[in-house]
Amino acid sequence: MTDNTDFRIERDSMGDRSIPGNVYYGIQTQRAIENFPISGLKPLPTYVDACLYIKKATAIVNAELGCIPEDISQAIIQATNEILSGKLRDQFVVDVYQAGAGTSHHMNINEVLANRALEILGDVKGNYKLVSPNDHVNYGQSTNDVIPTAIRIGGLLALAQKLHPALEQAILDLEAKAVEFQDIVKSGRTHLQDAVPVRLGENFRAWAYILTEHQNRIYTASGDLMVLGLGGSAAGTGMNTHPKYRVRVVETLSQLLEMPLEPAPHLMAAMQSMSPFVNVSGALRNLAQDLVKISHDLRLMDSGPKTGFKEIQLPPVQPGSSIMPGKYNPVMAEMTSMVCFQVMGYDSAIALAAQAGQLELNVMMPLIAYNLIHSIEILGNTISALTTSCIQGITANQQRCLAYAEGSLALVTALNPHIGYLNAAAVAKESLETGKSLRQIVLEKGLMTEAELAEVLNLDQMSAIAALTSGIVPLT
Repeated sequence: MTDNTDFRIERDSMGDRSIPGNVYYGIQTQRAIENFPISGLKPLPTYVDACLYIKKATAIVNAELGCIPEDISQAIIQATNEILSGKLRDQFVVDVYQAGAGTSHHMNINEVLANRALEILGDVKGNYKLVSPNDHVNYGQSTNDVIPTAIRIGGLLALAQKLHPALEQAILDLEAKAVEFQDIVKSGRTHLQDAVPVRLGENFRAWAYILTEHQNRIYTASGDLMVLGLGGSAAGTGMNTHPKYRVRVVETLSQLLEMPLEPAPHLMAAMQSMSPFVNVSGALRNLAQDLVKISHDLRLMDSGPKTGFKEIQLPPVQPGSSIMPGKYNPVMAEMTSMVCFQVMGYDSAIALAAQAGQLELNVMMPLIAYNLIHSIEILGNTISALTTSCIQGITANQQRCLAYAEGSLALVTALNPHIGYLNAAAVAKESLETGKSLRQIVLEKGLMTEAELAEVLNLDQMSAIAALTSGIVPLT
């Protein structure tokens, strides 16, 4: 090993390689850079954080168990703390599409920590006789148990930091709009045709309820991520690990992350099956599908301003056309749909990758890691942006809503119990052909009295949601 300001020479089982002297990664990372010039996509910061927390926990436990020297353990821990605080983040450089199972990314982590630990101990980068990426940073570990654990931890971090806070705020703001718009009656629509009157506030309350249910589903699915196969080593047998390591390292990770993590009951199963990631990804896809529907509803309800529904006004956030002056588009809703389509695509890729494992390992984990964590984060960012730049500023066009409700032929539905379905259908047909109001036609035909019509065609009563017979208090 030679070290100077320009380069250093490192050696692995395949031979020597010249490494830039200023970088903290090593020879295996350098080989990966050369082998995988694929996308330019680098590991997500949250995924790197997950790996660093694992390395910190393993350094703590391996020193406590006497498996690595205390001074080396402390240097590794200090290195992880520095990087978690923001230093050396540019040293994680392996393309997302890389060696199967994530060995290249894993060694990138090990090498950076080893070289920074060497500096902390007063030595030079590349002197792996003192601090080895494999023998010290990676003691008792394998890519095969670290990477599936990192995907779990990365997913949990992304959910806690991005998606759940965004969902909680969106639900609160939708409920606030439900209260604000509760007394506004509008025409319902089914098949994009006139339907019975509804409350604009209930539209927003329904969306809040839908997002709440999705958040609960995601919480349930993410419970699988709490069960860690760390300690399984290369094939799930725990080879080269201390007998107490498996339990102690999960306990330490739980303390570092303040999460109720637990060891997997069968380490080989935890290594082979990608089902926890498929389960969470499926919950994300399910959320994305309803978010598309909500974003499309917002666009329809805001369509116009002269030739569409224009029942609500979404906040204008930027000019909408390079040629048409004064035009504003529902860009936040449009962006939401794009992101949701991407999440659905990621889910399909995760499903394909999850079934592509063989025997003791699934080698498609790098794809799963990127797609799952990225899905969580872009969904969280999207919901947050939609909430702050769109939902919070929505206003209602009460007069337009009422006009549509009063003019809807679907009001005839309320007449069914009083004049019968066929008579009601005939009244609706005549109203459409002649332009006469439903009220006028019913009175002309003597089917009901003025007083009876006033009671039956009461928009407030028609649009109110009835209380459930189970005794549940109706929404207000």
